[in-house]
Amino acid sequence: MNSSSRSSPATPGLSRLTLAVPQPCLVPKWVAYFQEQGGYMDIPAMFGRAVAEFDARVRQVGDHQWQAATPDEDWTVRDLVNHLVGEDLWAPPLLAGSTIAEVGDRFEGDVLGAEPKGAWTAASAAAVRAVGEDGAMDRIVHLSFGDFPGSEYMLQLFADHLIHAWDLARAIGADEHLDEELVASCTIWFESMEEAYRSAGAIAERPSVPGHADAQTLLLARFGRRA
Repeated sequence: MNSSSRSSPATPGLSRLTLAVPQPCLVPKWVAYFQEQGGYMDIPAMFGRAVAEFDARVRQVGDHQWQAATPDEDWTVRDLVNHLVGEDLWAPPLLAGSTIAEVGDRFEGDVLGAEPKGAWTAASAAAVRAVGEDGAMDRIVHLSFGDFPGSEYMLQLFADHLIHAWDLARAIGADEHLDEELVASCTIWFESMEEAYRSAGAIAERPSVPGHADAQTLLLARFGRRA
């Protein structure tokens, strides 16, 4: 999922999700569900855990694997990591109130440089810090399709990091199992978002899944992936 109104470092697969899909509502269905159950959503913590999922796979990328194919059409491993580094570079200024025009094109193109793992570590750490700042979830973020609370923006980035963690694991032959609590939260959130994303061409059609499929397999299918 992409986060904002700008172009992403690359555009296939999940990359367009937060880039150009308007939200059907300001309060997703799953927020209301959690509130009805007396629950509390710690979106910064969820985002941090999703970042950790992706981080665990980035650390395993071998020097010979950066040009390997991924489940994201036309993306190599380097393209995929470049996409999320770009997303994480955008997060601090957008959460601080900057507009797309003010940020400009500084995060376009290759943002990995000669040390892709180092670029990922620095950008993701800065994004996690920005998300955890007091009031960050309540601030208005200026996206391409309108102004939204930081919480809406971060729910999209949360899903982006989680699903792409599986993509990267599949590409490099790493452990594909995702945090079950994050899978459950993402599933509830995406129920109200899936058709809008698919209508915008941001995700592929759902593949068929066996009747005994687990929660992760079902979630990945919602995002157009065959586990």
